[in-house]
Amino acid sequence: MKLWDKGFTIDQQIEQFTVGNDREIDMHIAIYDVQASLAHAEMLAAIGIISSEELQQLDKGLKGIALQIEEGTFIIESQFEDVHSKIEYELTKEYGEVGKKIHTARSRNDQVLVALQLFYKDHLKQVITKTNTLFDTFLQLAETHKKTILPGYTHLQVAMPSSFGLWFSAYAELLVDDVYMLQAALKTVDQNPLGSAAGYGSSFPIDRNFTTVALGFSTLKYNVVAAQLSRGKNERTVASALGGLCNTLGRFAMDICLYMSQNFGFISFPDKLTTGSSIMPHKKNPDVFELIRGKCNRIQALHTEMLLITNNLPSGYHRDFQLLKEHSITAFQEVIEVLDIFNYAIKQIIIKDIDLKDEKYQYLYTVDSINTLVMEGHSFRDAYQQIGSQVQSGTYTPEQAKEHTHIGSLGNLCLDKIKEKFDLALG
Repeated sequence: MKLWDKGFTIDQQIEQFTVGNDREIDMHIAIYDVQASLAHAEMLAAIGIISSEELQQLDKGLKGIALQIEEGTFIIESQFEDVHSKIEYELTKEYGEVGKKIHTARSRNDQVLVALQLFYKDHLKQVITKTNTLFDTFLQLAETHKKTILPGYTHLQVAMPSSFGLWFSAYAELLVDDVYMLQAALKTVDQNPLGSAAGYGSSFPIDRNFTTVALGFSTLKYNVVAAQLSRGKNERTVASALGGLCNTLGRFAMDICLYMSQNFGFISFPDKLTTGSSIMPHKKNPDVFELIRGKCNRIQALHTEMLLITNNLPSGYHRDFQLLKEHSITAFQEVIEVLDIFNYAIKQIIIKDIDLKDEKYQYLYTVDSINTLVMEGHSFRDAYQQIGSQVQSGTYTPEQAKEHTHIGSLGNLCLDKIKEKFDLALG
């Protein structure tokens, strides 16, 4: 069944190419199409296009389909082009002519738009909630290990003293920036496109405010052409937000892989969280974090894909938009999976004792030594030259670590301020 069927048969090879795997992808948005169809039916009854009896039939039919989706018994068979045609078919089979009325004042263009935006809204909220959980874990780890010294690096060279508390809370605060972007994406998709039809509205006296309230949108996309133009723009915005979060997670995963290696040896994980080698019995590989890194890199590439697909499209609907659905949907699934496994694994991190008397850390405190001389009255440049000369001649002797007290430093992590900022970002 095709909603656009006009009595002729399309070439099977053409049909296979144009439909692709839409049926499988549409299973992810089926429940949202049902929600939108129900709100649309209620609106049609409110403006007198269908009767209250017909609304009751559609309500019963759509809720029955929603139950099938929830139970996993809803199937989009091969004779159907997409979820929209399947739902209309089921309603028509059960209730006759009233099933054919559900498409009144709609197009598949605004049908898929509203279903996708409801999907994006729901899943952005899930991502934000899981990011909150991971943020709390990072902050707890920062508090627990705030006094445990960790060598800091620049250019992968030993640089200055840091701490595990500083490391954990750094990534916690980066998540604040990621939530800003996720919230912006959420606000972008929280605009009702239903009623824009094929992109140019309808001659029916539809009530778009009605469906906006019924579907829980904060506002509507008033201009019907703008509603259609948001297809692609929404996906680019969402991909950018998810990519920003994945940049944070991917970089942290890289740190973990680095710090687990024997050359650093700063951290470890229980054996059950690592994998081994088929020929090297001593190996404890950080496969979980390597996969997190790889998945996060792949998701960061999504924005470029969305940009290239939509970059030069003119106004109106184009079938290119179909290509946006699959990877937008799977990206959410992967991000949610990554957040869950990251939180599960990082809670079990083992912080190892670091011997700061090891020769490779002998210059960890050179900057502190310079600062000591400055506090004694030397200019910074003279102090720098003096300590630099000691390093070059091999006569430098590390001093005990100095207290770092300024905001955001080693001895003043401001975890409460970071928590406060994150809570504000959540709204």
